[in-house]
Amino acid sequence: MSSHPGSFSRSEIEQIVIMFRLDLYNHGLHYGPQAIREEMKRKTVKPLPSISTIKRILSRNYLTHRRTGYYPEEHEPMTMK
Repeated sequence: MSSHPGSFSRSEIEQIVIMFRLDLYNHGLHYGPQAIREEMKRKTVKPLPSISTIKRILSRNYLTHRRTGYYPEEHEPMTMK
């Protein structure tokens, strides 16, 4: 927890963004950066990250384009047999 009562650290905010993203996705709801931010606002998460920050968090954690995480086999170079 950060030094400010009721607010979260950067790493905690990143985990919260991931949690909201996966929860929205699993419930079949809109799960883009704006939807995540609105959900965080509704739950009074502070500090509330900007949409661009949420986009960077999603990208860094491979949670873009309907993805639900990092799958190493998708990132390994193809080899000829």
